[in-house]
Order: sequence, then C-alpha cells, then structure tokens
Amino acid sequence: MNMIASLEVHRPALLDVVALLIGRPDLGLPRGAAGTVVDTLDDATSLVEFSDDTGEAQAIVACPHRGLRVLSSARG
Repeated sequence: MNMIASLEVHRPALLDVVALLIGRPDLGLPRGAAGTVVDTLDDATSLVEFSDDTGEAQAIVACPHRGLRVLSSARG
C-alpha cells in the first residue's frame, strides 16, 4: 500500500464513537477526546457530541472527517 492510500479518509457513520486527532482547546477538548457522531452534515463533515464523565453534553461540534478516528463502529 502506498502512502496516499494509507491516508484515505473514512466517513464515520451515525452513532460511531470517534476521537479527535487534533485538540480543540477553545472548546475544552484535548487531542484524543472521544465523542459520538450525531449527524452527517455533508460528505466531509459530521456533527459530534462530546460528553463529560457524567454523560452531560460538553460540546457539539462540526468536525471534518479527516480530523477524526473511528474508535467504535455502530455498524457492528
């Protein structure tokens, strides 16, 4: 596999658990913060909800797919 193929961006699905590849300190979200995809905005962007340890929403953010890594897929 060449380097270009290994950088392919995968589109997360609704309810996938994802992690930020780049932190968003302006929102209190460090690199690696985990969230759940709650909507797909377009082919390149998903709306992700980040919660605190009690389950309360901390932030709901439009995130480019290239800035996310899927940790757990809702597809099974």
